[in-house]
Amino acid sequence: MRAEALPPVDLGDGLTVTALGYGAMSLTDVYGPVDDDTALATLTHAVDSGIRFVDTANVYGDGRSERIISRLLRTRRDDVVLATKFGIHGGTAGRRGVRGTPAYVHEQIDLSLQRLDTDHVDLYYQHRVDPDVPIEETVGAMAELVVAGKVRHLGLSEATADEIRRANAVHPIAAIQTEWSVVSRDVERAVIPAAIETGTGFVSYSPLSRGWLGDDFDAARIGPGDMRPNFPRFAPENLAANAALRDEYLRIARDAGLTGAELAFAWLFTRAGALGIPISPIPGSRFAAHVNDWLGGVGVTLDAETMTRLDDFADRVQGARSFDRNWTSLRGEPA
Repeated sequence: MRAEALPPVDLGDGLTVTALGYGAMSLTDVYGPVDDDTALATLTHAVDSGIRFVDTANVYGDGRSERIISRLLRTRRDDVVLATKFGIHGGTAGRRGVRGTPAYVHEQIDLSLQRLDTDHVDLYYQHRVDPDVPIEETVGAMAELVVAGKVRHLGLSEATADEIRRANAVHPIAAIQTEWSVVSRDVERAVIPAAIETGTGFVSYSPLSRGWLGDDFDAARIGPGDMRPNFPRFAPENLAANAALRDEYLRIARDAGLTGAELAFAWLFTRAGALGIPISPIPGSRFAAHVNDWLGGVGVTLDAETMTRLDDFADRVQGARSFDRNWTSLRGEPA
């Protein structure tokens, strides 16, 4: 049964999405093997549950995520606010290159549209900023895609505060996408203030810290092909060091009458509301049961006591959130 869409959120530049999105990297094998039909069933369940914002990228599964999404779009294009990205290319996780030349921008949108089997995307992100190409040149090329009707709105992923401001001087940036969660808060120092200043909404990826904040996380189930051990926070020594912190987090969730996932989203919505920035988190999963667990955190506002209990978690967690050398905090933001 199809549910009504979740409450709308106005990000920036007139872009409206649902309060919760779906991160479609999980349609590929990044967290372990998944076949296309199972991936499509989970995606369809998310959309049927009211999540109408779907976020993917050309690099996810080397185009596989986009091709799976195309199967949904054949009959439900009008049900979905569709986002994809360009900019990361080649190699394996942690060893990829970044490209933002105008020619590459034009090449990649055409390839994404072909894989998605649609004539436009609603939101097109630069996945990582190319340090060798001025962001003004890249965004200028992206703006040409808006004029051509291939793209409706523009976004940036893991951009610094300065890059957000410079990009907005060329064309309005509807959304900035970066990891943000109760245990990953570096963006609050400079990125979010810049987004508020420029009228840019926020799309939070990994709002559950790649499943670590969920009730059923079990390090023993991280199997071959799962990308999480590439991230410092998932190194065995850091998982062990953070186990007590996770137990404390889940106790706070129980005290609030929430699951771990629900508390993670409730914290984000409460914190974003206090800062005054519109937000749409984009969790991902291969499992429909996880989608069901997310929904209970939408629209929940935590009380001041619970927020205070969670306030120092980002300072206490061990292990960096990313291996990516283009990670915002490694590129000029306060560490």
